[in-house]
Amino acid sequence: MSTIHIHREHHLGHAAARKLALRWAEEAERDFGMACTYEEGDDEDTVHFQRTGASGTLKVLPHAFELEAKLGFLLGAFKDRIEAEIVKNLDELLAHPPAARKAAAGPHADTAAKKMGAGKKAV
Repeated sequence: MSTIHIHREHHLGHAAARKLALRWAEEAERDFGMACTYEEGDDEDTVHFQRTGASGTLKVLPHAFELEAKLGFLLGAFKDRIEAEIVKNLDELLAHPPAARKAAAGPHADTAAKKMGAGKKAV
């Protein structure tokens, strides 16, 4: 089994980081067929993601993101490519934080995020 670990510092604060993580989870579901759940906590949130051959977590901290993914035998052969794609996607999200994305996307950009309440839920 292959493991991917990615750490990214940010200066978004917890609320904006939470929005970015919700966006990441939506994109992971849409683009990669992941099943994601989002668990809000007082000091950190966790996105749990899973699909056949891959599972992991994205921890949302006030000043950093920590992604840990485990790849099964078949996907493990593509570890470098998968890791590069995750890094690219996360870096693109960090380059355009939620406030900038909302302004560019219009007033309905956070509709899915607004529908999400506190606690554990599916994204």
